[in-house]
Amino acid sequence: MIAPRSRTGTGRRFAGPLLPGLPRFGPTYLGRTRLGLPLLGLLLLGAPAWADEALVTAQGANTLAIVDLEAGSVAAQIPIDGAPAGIALSPDRRTAYVTRPEGPGLAVVDLATRTVTRTLALPGGPLGIAVNPKSGAVYVADWYGSRIFVVSPDGTTLVTEIQVGASPSGLAVTPDGATLLVANREGDSVSVVDVATAREVQKIPVGQHPFGITLDAEGARAYTANVTSNDVSVIDVPGRLEIGRVTTGERPYVIALAGPRGFVTDQYSGTVTVFNLKTLTNVAAIEVGDHPEGIAASRDGRTLTVANWGSNTLSLIDATTLKVTGEIKVPDGPRAFGDFLR
Repeated sequence: MIAPRSRTGTGRRFAGPLLPGLPRFGPTYLGRTRLGLPLLGLLLLGAPAWADEALVTAQGANTLAIVDLEAGSVAAQIPIDGAPAGIALSPDRRTAYVTRPEGPGLAVVDLATRTVTRTLALPGGPLGIAVNPKSGAVYVADWYGSRIFVVSPDGTTLVTEIQVGASPSGLAVTPDGATLLVANREGDSVSVVDVATAREVQKIPVGQHPFGITLDAEGARAYTANVTSNDVSVIDVPGRLEIGRVTTGERPYVIALAGPRGFVTDQYSGTVTVFNLKTLTNVAAIEVGDHPEGIAASRDGRTLTVANWGSNTLSLIDATTLKVTGEIKVPDGPRAFGDFLR
């Protein structure tokens, strides 16, 4: 069950984990008091040059909210039980895959009909999720099992499991579909997985408790949001090593990339940290809603969309002026952990 949260004071006090036994780090654990997840600051392969819709997992409301970004309102809600958290889209952007930590399992959503077409039961604590841009295979991180589930593109079959580090969270797949990167929150590392052999080939040490992981468009650099060291690790993907750090606000969660800058949601600070991708220096801190979590950039790099878990809103940020240009009300507990714009 999801325990009620407190909005007392700053809104930073919460109660009740979603999954039993999960270590408590304020809102940085799985559930309504959640895991320190990052969006996968997302690589939107095949997306249009702009984003028309945000597909927001609203954990408290047990729904997938489809938000019309131009109208600034919720266009539809698709009921999904099991406290939906993670989301990823198929290469053709017509299907959404949603993790259900309390299911536990996976829901497959047809976005044309706006219906759940099937569910797949999975053991443990399914949370982070990504889709292979070439094969369409679905990867689901099991927070409890130190493993990744590989699911068929139609969502009907658990194909295999891949052993990785402790408490896998954010996932990202290189554009060629050959490599899967896994942020191991309790392992303070990123697993490099060879997709062809379905085996971990290396662990890269990063900051403390990496949650979200994001790749650049070339798959050359990856960025992890390190929840308890309050920084971002920059990884040289071909070289398989950390090459730098960027300081963030308190409890960074997910990273998005837009033009020459990176954008990081800071849960406890209620901000988005902006940094220069070339110099790895801080540019600004943008105030958004309470407990920002998921973040994604439109493919043209002009707009960032931020899901604010504590205030039940989406904040829209102009990537050039670094100003908040709008706010949209959404159902209770928006996580949007993953690839959620189309």
